Amino acid sequence: MRFAARSTATALLLASLPLALAQSPRDPLLQAFQHPPQAAKPQTWWHWMNGNVSAAGITADLEAMKEIGLGGAQVFNVDVGFPNGPADFMSKKWRALFAHAANESHRLGLELAMHNCAGWSSTGGPWITPEHGMQVLAWSSLQVHGPTSFDGVLPPAKPPRVERKVDFYRDIAVFAYPTPAAETLDALVARFRTDSWLGRSGVERQDAINPIQSDDPATDIPAKSIQVIGRPDSRGRIAWNVPPGDWTILRMGYTPTGVENHPAAPSGLGLEVDKLSRDALDSYWHHMLDKVVDDNRSVIGKGWNIVLIDSYEVGTQNWSPKFREDFKALRGYDPLPYLPAITGRIVDNSQTTDRFLWDVRRTVADLFNRNYYGYMAQLAHEHGLKFETE
Repeated sequence: MRFAARSTATALLLASLPLALAQSPRDPLLQAFQHPPQAAKPQTWWHWMNGNVSAAGITADLEAMKEIGLGGAQVFNVDVGFPNGPADFMSKKWRALFAHAANESHRLGLELAMHNCAGWSSTGGPWITPEHGMQVLAWSSLQVHGPTSFDGVLPPAKPPRVERKVDFYRDIAVFAYPTPAAETLDALVARFRTDSWLGRSGVERQDAINPIQSDDPATDIPAKSIQVIGRPDSRGRIAWNVPPGDWTILRMGYTPTGVENHPAAPSGLGLEVDKLSRDALDSYWHHMLDKVVDDNRSVIGKGWNIVLIDSYEVGTQNWSPKFREDFKALRGYDPLPYLPAITGRIVDNSQTTDRFLWDVRRTVADLFNRNYYGYMAQLAHEHGLKFETE
């Protein structure tokens, strides 16, 4: 009987709940559930396919979004195999259509985000010049025997992962050191393979990096024995008085990784911007986003609200024009004497080399945070926009 009484009481309570809710229409929880605020509404990705966009289509899409209760959309300009349409990315027609979308979003009370470049990864375009692209260290070496007077052209420096894709290269320095007894090109190549040097040196991303496995003192190079003998001329020529003995001349510089934003139609396709350089991101913003901001000043924060960096699928980098001075400021010492460690050589010993390479990766991460994501957010906020990233 007690169970039956309790069941009856529960049933009466549940039956009266709709009546109670109906009698309290101003209940804030109920009101928010039935009429969610803008911040609680879902949004949708809105892909503009290869410039196949029209003002009528934009209005129809946005009105449909409003009708079904969406809060806004994130605009992506992508190339996924559709025939090219009439609105090339960043053309006058495209800019007018994006302005129309921003104004229509304002009219409808929707929030509009724009991916910061064509494609969905990551930040690039045809206006990025090679010096502002993502940079990777490159090198070459030459064996000489002294005493002699060396005056010759050094082999072209190449990055370890791929052939240079872009005709741009800048020398950092030419090093020389007494060649260790066990150092051979084959041994260096083997170390790259067995000790995950591409990840260790920041050429590629690697999630788990163990300490150097092989430590043969016969391959170690004392840091104090490494000399900086200058930079080559424009033809790659350098002169140096070689001391007695066997010496290695190591040429080091940097070149673009060659990676591009994607999937982007040709009108929006180009080099990815240097993620470690504010100068590069300033140039990027000036050549694209400044123009879109100028087109839409009256609806910034009303119709167009957000700049977005979406999926990150463009690899990593381990150099930038100001990397040496940034490294000094962040880590407290000059990386130049240890730079040969990037190439798979052991400078001083395995512990010192591992620590230096960790400092390189830490500096890359700090600069990504400061000069790419952090600075993109700062620029967006300075122009009245919010910033989002995946």
